[in-house]
Amino acid sequence: MIVGSSEQVKIIECPRDAWQGLPQVIPMQVKAGHLRALVAAGFRHIDAVSFVSPQHVRQMADSEAVLETFLASLPQDAEAPEIIGIVVNEKGMERALAAPGVTTLGYPYSISAYFRRANANMSRAESRKLVERLKKATQEAGRGLVVYISMAFGNPYEEPWGPEIVEDTIIWLKDVGVRTISLADTVGTATPEAVGKLYGAVKDCVAGIELGVHLHSRPEGMAEKVMAAYNAGCRRFDSALTGLGGCPFAGDELVGNIATETVVHTLSEHGIDTGLALSALKPALAQAAEIRDRYAHA
Repeated sequence: MIVGSSEQVKIIECPRDAWQGLPQVIPMQVKAGHLRALVAAGFRHIDAVSFVSPQHVRQMADSEAVLETFLASLPQDAEAPEIIGIVVNEKGMERALAAPGVTTLGYPYSISAYFRRANANMSRAESRKLVERLKKATQEAGRGLVVYISMAFGNPYEEPWGPEIVEDTIIWLKDVGVRTISLADTVGTATPEAVGKLYGAVKDCVAGIELGVHLHSRPEGMAEKVMAAYNAGCRRFDSALTGLGGCPFAGDELVGNIATETVVHTLSEHGIDTGLALSALKPALAQAAEIRDRYAHA
């Protein structure tokens, strides 16, 4: 197995993605407490909240209150982490820019027309215009921007797909000024070979881009996908403790986020620095498992 350079990877913990589909609403204090536990475990980058319609995602209706409570609860000497807030329209953008503690806005840009219309009711032109608006607004506000290319590894809708479409999207995003991009396996069907092949095909098409992966997977394929991405050059991984979350469109209840504990264990086994220790993750991991057990059942 090929192993790349020993430079430290960046792990983005994604409780937002883990929580948003749970049928029971998690109390605000529980969410804020878990974010605090993540900071104590050593996480410096957290995809924490989204700013979307409560009618569509009840779980995220209290994002501002969660962040305010979380920040107030941090020890005085604690450094606040990077907080990513996901937005899907201009109203969400405005909320995110006004919310306490949000340092980076995240936007899912779909290269699948069907998925884009089903999730955001936008045309390609409308979605691209929003990305341009997001870049301008975040730059003016001194915030970061990460764009997720959803359906980057293909789609189940028999729509056109290929590495050249992903590459063209990355080049367009660079032209807009976006410097952080994540390739998302939205439905979790990409094989480890496909993960490595796509990342390897597009990683050199633009310089100066931090190119990560946001992978979904069945449990038995997680470690292989992580190493495939790493060996292709990836140094940025989105993941969630216990592997909770994922996309309901996958059609497989075992498909979830890549489990953070698997990412840390797998990379550490190969001598790769993640900046996190499995022993330090235990309290937050136990808390994530408790949240999963308590709120994942209607």
